[in-house]
Amino acid sequence: MKPQTEALIETLRRTVGPAHVLTDGDLTAWEKDWRRRVRGKALAVVRPATTAQVAQVVRACAAAGAAIVPQGGNTGLVVGSTPDASGTQVVLSLTRMNAVRAVDPANLTLTAEAGCVLQAVQLRAEESGLLFPLSLAAEGSCTIGGNLATNAGGTQVLRYGNTRELCLGLEVVTAQGEVWDGLTGLRKDNTGYDLRDLFIGSEGTLGVITAATLKLHPLPAARLTAWAALPSLAAAVALLALAQRRLGAGLTGFEVMNRFALDLVARHFPQLRQPQLQDAPYCVLLEASDHESEAHARAQFEQLLESALDDGCALDAVVAESLAQARELWHLRESIPLAQAEEGLNIKHDISLPVSRIPAFCTATDAQLAQAIPGVRLVNFGHLGDGNLHYNVQAPEGVDAAAFLQGEEARINALVFDAVQAHGGSISAEHGVGSLKVHELEQRKSPVALALMRAIKQALDPRNLMNPGRVLREPAQ
Repeated sequence: MKPQTEALIETLRRTVGPAHVLTDGDLTAWEKDWRRRVRGKALAVVRPATTAQVAQVVRACAAAGAAIVPQGGNTGLVVGSTPDASGTQVVLSLTRMNAVRAVDPANLTLTAEAGCVLQAVQLRAEESGLLFPLSLAAEGSCTIGGNLATNAGGTQVLRYGNTRELCLGLEVVTAQGEVWDGLTGLRKDNTGYDLRDLFIGSEGTLGVITAATLKLHPLPAARLTAWAALPSLAAAVALLALAQRRLGAGLTGFEVMNRFALDLVARHFPQLRQPQLQDAPYCVLLEASDHESEAHARAQFEQLLESALDDGCALDAVVAESLAQARELWHLRESIPLAQAEEGLNIKHDISLPVSRIPAFCTATDAQLAQAIPGVRLVNFGHLGDGNLHYNVQAPEGVDAAAFLQGEEARINALVFDAVQAHGGSISAEHGVGSLKVHELEQRKSPVALALMRAIKQALDPRNLMNPGRVLREPAQ
């Protein structure tokens, strides 16, 4: 270890305590990405407990010229929070900063530290008789800081918006180790540039989010869940429009799943019971909430499904009769990524499209992929209500998944992303860019947008020490 490196490690140990600067032993939990695709090598894993400690760590790393990789629950899917293989980057783990600092029921806000697990925030809000509506499959592991850094979406964006819409203020440690306290609970503050929105979605490349003031909502009086079998994606879009007309803001979730996605769940998790409905190429999971009563909500929901069956949007449908049944239906939907992992490595696409263009995109792209790679298997599911699909590609039956990933990923990505662009969509909806999509962003973002992004990066992190190589390519040396 070089003298400068040794000096940095000693400074970090004095700052956060020797037990919270990890350099030896098994560091897999911090060095390997969630999908097990990439393993890096950290100079050290540092675990501060306070914002002041984060600021000191950043200043020490800046003085030593060491790059910092901020990390929450390490549940990202685009290799955006793990170190590279150089052994020179410091992983800044925020999981010790897990306190809920305050709940203000009258202002409908909650202030939480960045390492607070999403599920803990949900539960704390519920204890106050309120709702924090961000919900996604990794909510038992992912952290609020990571949710904000990637502008996470989830299953209720249709009603409540992405994480950006659920955040009123931030506390951030800048690349220079200064602390910006923007933890306002204000809904109106028109005093200059919106610094909050600069850091949300920046994936740790501009600064370190250490805390946030989050927007809460009243708990609904009732929440109902239904599962419907559909003849096509066009029918799913028609059902969505019908549900929006009938339920308005009461429609909180609208998830679509193709048959192969559900077949994978049945294959790898046979203990999970699937609704015994008419066989169909697509199914949707609908959720509605109501602030009047369960009886009122159920009547509206059942009338909606009856109309859908009469119109031919749906072939068959069932409404969950209890909270336990509703959880079983959601568990089926949330088990699709796990079933894919069990089936083998796959090529993931987190894309967004205008809802009206989704059927045409899938028809054209399904056909192109089938022609290019006979036998290819498509796992198509996601948040149809807000136009976000997880359009994933699995190797043909019997083909080695790792070899398929290595040999075909670039070609498949190009085909899919070309089609997304042709249909007016985006190559990343809620997962972020990370390091996996840096090249694609450069190819597909306008030169003007890229120039503005680089100018922001240069202004806030001129030495490129904050999560380098993520979102934007590292400048040539």
